[in-house]
Amino acid sequence: MLHRALKVSNVKQPPDLLATVLHVANVVQDRLETALEPTGLSLAKLGALRHLAEANEPLALGQLAERIACVKSNVTQLVDRLEADQLVRRVPDPSDRRSVRAEITDQGRSRYEAGMEAMRAAEAELVGELAITDRDQLQDLLGRLASVPLT
Repeated sequence: MLHRALKVSNVKQPPDLLATVLHVANVVQDRLETALEPTGLSLAKLGALRHLAEANEPLALGQLAERIACVKSNVTQLVDRLEADQLVRRVPDPSDRRSVRAEITDQGRSRYEAGMEAMRAAEAELVGELAITDRDQLQDLLGRLASVPLT
């Protein structure tokens, strides 16, 4: 598993602080991707499967793109990869013959559940050393940082 040490004791100025936030985000992403490797999923694939599993019905690719906040061409390529892995299948759109929808397969649902279990274990490992109050404070601070309006 990839672990990068991070020294943050000298972080004082905002540019250093934001660089640290970005660095930590990359470290966390690497750790999550590593945790998912045994499932054969990436964060992108897991995210798409999550939306398909939660929808409980096939989704138009445009709807899936909106839900995962990316452009439709990227979703098309992602669905291509998921379909090649037999985790998703394309089905006709009953309301538009020119369109298709993506539907999670039974194998996709099983893989999604395995991926979510891997994510829960990775999260427990990543934040397990933090006290509950520290976790709550971190959640609050990151939420506040994310909601700062652009000027």
